[in-house]
Amino acid sequence: MLSGVLVANPRATTTHHRAPDTLAVPLTDELKFDIAWTRYRGHARELAAQARRDGLDVVVVIGGDGTVNEVVNGLLEGGPGPAAPSLAVIPGGSTNVFARAIGISRDQEEAAAQITQALRHDRRRVVSLGRLDDRWFTFSAGLGLDAEVVAAVEARRASGRRSTPWLYLRSTVEQYLAETDRRRPALTLHRPGLDPVGGLFLALIGNTSPWTFLRHRRVDPFPGATFDSGLDVLALSSLRLGPTLRTARQLLADNGRTPSGRRVHHAHDLPGFGVTADRPVACQVDGDWIGLRETVTVTAVRSALSVVV
Repeated sequence: MLSGVLVANPRATTTHHRAPDTLAVPLTDELKFDIAWTRYRGHARELAAQARRDGLDVVVVIGGDGTVNEVVNGLLEGGPGPAAPSLAVIPGGSTNVFARAIGISRDQEEAAAQITQALRHDRRRVVSLGRLDDRWFTFSAGLGLDAEVVAAVEARRASGRRSTPWLYLRSTVEQYLAETDRRRPALTLHRPGLDPVGGLFLALIGNTSPWTFLRHRRVDPFPGATFDSGLDVLALSSLRLGPTLRTARQLLADNGRTPSGRRVHHAHDLPGFGVTADRPVACQVDGDWIGLRETVTVTAVRSALSVVV
């Protein structure tokens, strides 16, 4: 029988203290494991790193994208390879972008049954990931406005607000109208062998499609991105109201087309690139605020992680 650990975040939007015990029942047929509750930020990463050192086969996560990101960074502390346990995800957050993108059901009981069947039949998918400096990400990263929104949402959650798609939407509008510097672009994109692209206000980085969800609606800056290719980038050189609203409509159209326009810059299937800023700029990975940066190096890592699906 396979060995593993089930990492559960008690603060995740749709997780409560009885859920892991209930959801774990079908998994016991295929996996011998303990349940570990996360107690503080970064704890999931520590638990996953320990699972790797202990030689476990699978780490199951019940939580949102932030917890999944921590676990992935723990699993890959020693780099990709056969020493890293496989990852399995039961969605427990408000959007669960990675789980949905990889094909896991939004319903927790259905997801647990799906993972049980995948373990029974040894169904795994090896996916490519992104790496921003020393931080792995599964589906996205960003610098600028989107990361500012992540920081604002995290501050509201710390004060007791529940994370919902509408909280993100409201925070985006408020950040754009009242806080974001829409006059002085800070970012420059550096791609190997090409001239730098400067005068950018934000840079979205994608490892799969879609980028996120507003309930059932996909938000898709890079419809060509997949877990089997390099990274996509979408950058904006204007945050004026007209061009920004036009790009927002394109993001929500879900028509398989990449947003376009004179102020929209897109690159597909990149093996790596850099972004510099002339002042500290907000940065996020997988919807998790990681602070202010003035320079980052982003790399696509092929066949980085095995996922039970």
